[in-house]
Amino acid sequence: MTSKGKVAFHTLGCKLNFSETSAIARNLQQEGYTRTDDETSADVFVLNTCSVTENADKECRQIIRQINRKNPEAFVVVTGCYAQLKAEEIGKIDGVDLVLGAKEKFRLPFFLNNLSRKGVAEVHSCEIGETDFFVSAYSVSDRTRAFLKVQDGCDYTCSYCTIPLARGISRSDTIQNVVSNATEIAAKGIREIVLTGVNIGDYGKGEYGNKKHEHTFLELIHALDKVDGLSRLRISSIEPNLLKDEIIRFVSSSDKFVPHFHIPLQSGSDKILKLMRRRYLTGLYQERIATIRQLMPDACIGVDVITGFPGETDADFQETYDFLNSLDISYLHVFTYSERPNTDAIELAGTVSIPERQLRTKRLRVLSSKKKHVFYDRFLGQVRPALMETEVKNGMLQGYTDNYIRVTLPYSEDLVNRIVNVQLNSFDEEGCIVSTRAENMAKI
Repeated sequence: MTSKGKVAFHTLGCKLNFSETSAIARNLQQEGYTRTDDETSADVFVLNTCSVTENADKECRQIIRQINRKNPEAFVVVTGCYAQLKAEEIGKIDGVDLVLGAKEKFRLPFFLNNLSRKGVAEVHSCEIGETDFFVSAYSVSDRTRAFLKVQDGCDYTCSYCTIPLARGISRSDTIQNVVSNATEIAAKGIREIVLTGVNIGDYGKGEYGNKKHEHTFLELIHALDKVDGLSRLRISSIEPNLLKDEIIRFVSSSDKFVPHFHIPLQSGSDKILKLMRRRYLTGLYQERIATIRQLMPDACIGVDVITGFPGETDADFQETYDFLNSLDISYLHVFTYSERPNTDAIELAGTVSIPERQLRTKRLRVLSSKKKHVFYDRFLGQVRPALMETEVKNGMLQGYTDNYIRVTLPYSEDLVNRIVNVQLNSFDEEGCIVSTRAENMAKI
């Protein structure tokens, strides 16, 4: 087949975006396009955007300017969440040729039939209510790990969040399709799958077009646990109110699901959680952490938190800090609140100044570093299984243990994409644990 041209991709944001970029790229390759990592020689440049924070919007504009400088002849396509929310605005940016919203992005080959520039960007963006269908996707950007999309959209109405406006209602893939994709991924020799979506604990809603749940997330992970050829399954971010005890118990007994959870908190103040319209309070969150620790003492637990939400006083922030400090968790992902158009939070009183937001973010990131160091330090001298990846730095191969500790080993080709028992010895300058292969080495 003669190539229709070379296509380069740049993805912003979450694991879900990366899975969808890979799916779009495979569709283009089936239509005769060639994927390239060289943006300077690409005929088409596709930017898959995020719009969770204001910084994501700014980064989108910066990347468009950069590609116009590096490759002014490239046909520039912008899609993703920012493209759905701000389609007309993006269409006015110099150098953009095509803007595709949430419904249209999976039809990119159709829109690329004519690559000639018209001087004005074509904008194709649906009403978000039209995105009531599910498109399967998974990423295979390296030989080690794949992001598998199982769910999309969200029916929650958190007061700060634009995702329902950008991705639509909660909907899911069928169990049959998810298992089929997982089997396909395993056949490629990929060792680990990370389950991803907007609200994966809500899995089963929208399956077969039904607005009610046909299946549950627990049923899904039971089915995936039986897929042959997979060494590891990892759950990405899951809401605390949807992380049921039955899920935690199943993960604790599974040979494939690893002891790692990422559980959004957003605030340690019940007052702020109510203003955010979260569906839990700190008491439930504390119970979830305690259950995980009881069943999986070695589990890695990550937490999302937002600083500077409207109405967050110094006392509210201190309450959050103290709550996080009291929890037996492993690391934080800290986000500085930014006002997003068409969200209810921007109407709330008690705006926190930008410098104060940044100061609070810095304090929590310092706390995160301390938590991570304490967590890693607990395992020094122990032996754990680590999946070694392809990244090489200073002659070292990097990988992750089952409980998400980043480790290094001296590079050896035969270790790439292998699970190896390693002894955790000491910290390097980047906070990675320097390890050695254990004497009774397991290599899968």
